[in-house]
Amino acid sequence: MGYVHDTHMSLVIPPKAFHYATGTWSDDPGQTAGTTCKHLAASAGQTSIVTIPIMLPQNSVALKGSYLKSVEVNYEITDTALTSITASAKVVARGIEGAVAVPATLAVTQDLVAAVAAATVAIHKLTVTITVPQWIKNTEYVLLVLTCVQPAVNETDFHNAIANFTLRV
Repeated sequence: MGYVHDTHMSLVIPPKAFHYATGTWSDDPGQTAGTTCKHLAASAGQTSIVTIPIMLPQNSVALKGSYLKSVEVNYEITDTALTSITASAKVVARGIEGAVAVPATLAVTQDLVAAVAAATVAIHKLTVTITVPQWIKNTEYVLLVLTCVQPAVNETDFHNAIANFTLRV
């Protein structure tokens, strides 16, 4: 019987799997031909929240399944820069009888400065690193949360996210 311990696994999470709160969102063709995105329309200034479920294989045995290390988020800002884009992460555990427990915060760092490089008019790859990588138990899941603060006029397209992890089965 074989054993897998692959430290370079990745999984693409499409923009349709994200959850979008606040703002006017639509499914649009991407700025690059042949691609799709979730488009945030221009607003009169607001804070939009994008929640990305990190859907990786889980395991009930300690130190098996997926060991989440980082998530890359690919997006494009057009027209006017965002005021900021900030990442955070939550571990949501199932409570008694399957009820959702209060999420625990995971410490993260982002490679692009929230109010500078992450917010400029450009195509971006924001890498969010889990400070202490996590084995994902079969009783929990991870959500990456992006807080996008828009000025008076801004449009943003979210393309996908890529979870980077170790798989041990």
